[in-house]
Amino acid sequence: MIRAIVENDLIELNKINHEELGYNYSLDKSLIQLRKILKDSDHHFLAVYEDDVTKKVLGYVHAEVYEEIYTDPALNVLALAVLSHHHHSGVGIKLMSWLEKTAIDNDFKSIRLNSGMSRTNAHGFYEHIGYVHVKDQKKFIKVF
Repeated sequence: MIRAIVENDLIELNKINHEELGYNYSLDKSLIQLRKILKDSDHHFLAVYEDDVTKKVLGYVHAEVYEEIYTDPALNVLALAVLSHHHHSGVGIKLMSWLEKTAIDNDFKSIRLNSGMSRTNAHGFYEHIGYVHVKDQKKFIKVF
């Protein structure tokens, strides 16, 4: 079942972020971030896929509004992650279908996302559900 993310999901989300995306971020900092994000529901769209029987979170999606002067309003996927032992079970497709419906319902014209070059299985998944590879990029960051 797809439902909105709540604070009580944080431990499971943190586990998914660590195991599936490689992020090692403290629970304390994650809680601060999650609270900020949940307050900004006009800009952030988040959902989890919860197992109907166990009530465990199996995956989640997080997107934000992407507005620029050179393109129509869109959603930008910041995270899509599914526990590896639930890959190929339809969880990712259901989460992305929810996000696509959310985008259409809110008048966004597209969904965009970036995926690391080494994540070839993810690339195949996105192409399978209709996303088109438009360009390769490098990511730059400056930490303060």
